[in-house]
Amino acid sequence: MPLGWAVYEPGSHQSYLYFPTTSLVSLLYVMEDGASAEIAITGNEGLVGISLFMGGETTPSRAVVQSAGNGYRLGASVAKKEFAAGGHLQHLALRYTQALITQMAQTAVCNRHHALDKQLCRWLLLSLDRLQGNELVMTQELIANMLGVRREGVTEAAGRLQADGLIHYRRGHIKVLDRTRLEKRVCECYAVVKREYDRLLPYVIPGLPNNAA
Repeated sequence: MPLGWAVYEPGSHQSYLYFPTTSLVSLLYVMEDGASAEIAITGNEGLVGISLFMGGETTPSRAVVQSAGNGYRLGASVAKKEFAAGGHLQHLALRYTQALITQMAQTAVCNRHHALDKQLCRWLLLSLDRLQGNELVMTQELIANMLGVRREGVTEAAGRLQADGLIHYRRGHIKVLDRTRLEKRVCECYAVVKREYDRLLPYVIPGLPNNAA
């Protein structure tokens, strides 16, 4: 799943259900003038393409690979059949969807009421939770598109975090130097989303390690 690859476009027919493993996928809403903002992020905790089993077939959002990596995909017909069987896939997919809705709602609230510094902290922590290590490959322009703000705003916010020793940013690489302080700097929205994911997706599937689903 290469960086910048569109997993699906608004209104397009979805042929697969995707399960990122080492990649991150951003769900974006794109306006008529081309402006966009991230409404949720998915990594190894979830799946991409919930409209396949929610009965919608298509969605007005766009899914784009935010961090390159690997993943699995399942054909639409197979996914629908397995979901209808009412087993582990259905159970976890519905719980994941509930957690995803929480993330979308909290993102909307955060973007409306919290300062850009805190939004950036939230975005960094949610991304790192879904990746191994403490580093992201991400340009400021792409971050600005995700947050729906001007690039200059991201430059200033990242600069403040770097000056305070929380992150190091250089040529599209963001390294978190002090996660503990970053978690103290972030707004309440990060904890709300994390608690909901931890509550809804703590299960062990037979034959798989914890949270592998």
